[in-house]
Amino acid sequence: MSRPLLAAAFLLVAGASAGLAQDASGPKPVPGTPATLANDLRPTFVAQEPSDLVASKLIGQAIQNGANETIGSVADIVLGPDLAVKSYVVGVGGFLGLGTKYVSVAKEALHVTRVDDKTLRAVINTDKDQLRAAPEYVYLGQQPAKADAPKSDSQKTGAQATDTSKSDVPASTGTTTTQPAQQ
Repeated sequence: MSRPLLAAAFLLVAGASAGLAQDASGPKPVPGTPATLANDLRPTFVAQEPSDLVASKLIGQAIQNGANETIGSVADIVLGPDLAVKSYVVGVGGFLGLGTKYVSVAKEALHVTRVDDKTLRAVINTDKDQLRAAPEYVYLGQQPAKADAPKSDSQKTGAQATDTSKSDVPASTGTTTTQPAQQ
């Protein structure tokens, strides 16, 4: 029983001494050359200036009216094709996002100012009732189906319903009839 323990201790000491015996000054890494880009491919880096607003700080910002009443919050920012702000989507009403109505207000209607380095203030000259009465903002892809869109069989009513008295089941004699494909 002592022989396996003795062998294990010997291997442990031999392995540790071999690790310490390695030369720490081994091969030095060769510094790489930096990548070079043509001037037209170089990225332009821009630092934030005190007058700049960051969208992530604006989204969720409470909106107040002239009487300092909170009437909604910035839910999203709509950008035009030139990536300039086109409008702000404002969430009004609801509680914790439930029952919230989203309306879009023109960028000129919402006045955003910086109170200090960390605080923004958003003011709009309207009240909560006017925002609730505004048409709801519908995101692309979430629009309801248009009225002139073809209806599925489950949506058809009355005379539009599919006639189920005709059957596409082959005759019981084992013969089938086929009709030419419509083009």
